[in-house]
Order: sequence, then C-alpha cells, then structure tokens
Amino acid sequence: MERMPIGLVFPGQGTQREGMGTPWRDTPSWKLTEEISDVTGEDLAALLLDTPDEHLRRTDLAQLTVFTVAVVAHAEGVRRGTLDALGDVVACAGHSLGEYAALTAAGALSLSAAATLVAARGRAMRQAAEERPGTMGVLVAAPLDEIGGLAERVRADGFDVWVANVNAPGQTVVSGSPEGIDRIEAEAPSIGAKMIRLKVGGAFHSPYMAPAADSLGAALKATAFAPAHLPVVANADAEAHTGDCDWPELATRQLTSPVLWEPGVRTLVGRLGCRSLVEIGPGRTLSGLIRRIAPGTEVVSLDSPAAVAAVAA
Repeated sequence: MERMPIGLVFPGQGTQREGMGTPWRDTPSWKLTEEISDVTGEDLAALLLDTPDEHLRRTDLAQLTVFTVAVVAHAEGVRRGTLDALGDVVACAGHSLGEYAALTAAGALSLSAAATLVAARGRAMRQAAEERPGTMGVLVAAPLDEIGGLAERVRADGFDVWVANVNAPGQTVVSGSPEGIDRIEAEAPSIGAKMIRLKVGGAFHSPYMAPAADSLGAALKATAFAPAHLPVVANADAEAHTGDCDWPELATRQLTSPVLWEPGVRTLVGRLGCRSLVEIGPGRTLSGLIRRIAPGTEVVSLDSPAAVAAVAA
C-alpha cells in the first residue's frame, strides 16, 4: 500500500503564549529544554511555564520559546510514532523563525546548533529594532499586487514601508516605520483592504533588519550545516533545498526580505507532492493559512501531547 507523502511545517514568532510549555512538561521529550537552556544561557523551563505574556513578547525570548516547543513537539511525534503513522515525511518548511525548527527536523542542523542560531537571531533582531524602531500590520482582503503598489506609492512619498510576509490569498503583512504603517492603514480602504496591527517589537523582514542580518550572517557562516538532508522550502525563495545550497545566505536574506509562505506552501503541495501538511508547535496559525492556500490538502495539527497521542493511537 502506498504511503502518503507528508510535509512538516513549523510556526514562527507570534504564536508564543504564557504557560505554553505546561502540556509538554510531563513528556519524555521535555528534556530537550535542558539542552537548549545549556547552549543559550536562558532558563527555558521557566520561560515556558511561568513567564507572563507581556515578557514573552520580547523578540529574543519569543523566538526561543516558540522554537523550543516546536522541537519538543516534533521529538514527541517521532518518539510516539505519530509521524510514521501519518505517512512518509518528504519535506519541511517553517514560517520565519520556524525555518530553524524545520532545518532541525530535516537533519540540516543539530539541535544545539539551531538553538544557538535562534538565540543569536533573536538578540540581533531585538537590537536592530531598538536602534531603528518599526512595526508591522496585516492587510486583509486585498490582492498582493495592489498591496505592493500601495507600498511603492507610500515609499515614493517618503515613508518607509515594505511587504514583509506573503502569507495567503487575502493576507499580506507589511513592515516599516510607525509613520509608514500609519499611512498604509489610512490608505488601505482605497484598495479594499483593512489593516490589523501586530504586537511586534520591530519592522521585521524589511531593510530595517540589515544590522541584524550582518550580525546573524557571521554566526550562520560559522555553523556546520549537513551536506545532505530532507528538502526544506526556504522562506527567501520558496524553493526546496537539500543541502547543496548556501543556507547561511538564504537565512541571512530572510531577515531583510519577504517571507514567501504562500508560494512556499504551493511548492510543498505541488512540486514536492505533499498530500498532507502537519503543523508542529504552538497554535494553529499555519493550518489556517494552508487551508486558504491549498484547500484540497489535508492539514494535521500537532499542538499538544493529546493531539500527538490521538494520531498515534
């Protein structure tokens, strides 16, 4: 009997919440938090169990906590045989920060190397945002080309704003200066769009992150990536890479260019043949986006030990 080809997808920053480690605390895979704490110098158990939402919004802590829950959930899915029960994993992808969990699951990075990079990435992005304040907003109900055109017009008027995330049909994130985002919000109705402000610490995936890209780029170049691994669809180009690529360049470029999530999902379900996509980690944000991008694709969410056990049973 032919087994179903599946892809694993991992969420990014913004899915963190207070106490999100609590359901995972009694699983054998919880021990991974100790390894991540050792290499990053942060107490992940405390962050995942006891830290208030307001504190978890800090960019560096948000990224570490989401990454940790994702790799714990993946390890638990492997340990319990859940992923094997779902089919054959043929590819991985992650949204922004989630790319590091995807690289870990695909065998491109060791856990310690990935955790070290996530910590460096979070610190660099936080520092860049403090040096040049910015913000982000989601534009809904308008086509990407019209949003891109609006951003160009606003930039021509002297306001910094760029497309940051191509998430799904009718959902595009823009990033830039507070004044630029204000201007986009004011003019959004002209293209039939509505803006929802994001509670983020900076203008991520925009040129404002250039200092972070410089800093993270050095760390990436010093990191050993496996020469061969499962295909990982990169945010920077929506293409699948198996090791014969320049991951340091792709991951560095990701900080200052748009996250191409919608075309990346189309790569997973099209060229790579994934008939089911499995979201692993906190929340179900990606599952909602995938249903809008590829309505005929089965979506499974492994966002709790109970969900992992239900599939394995």
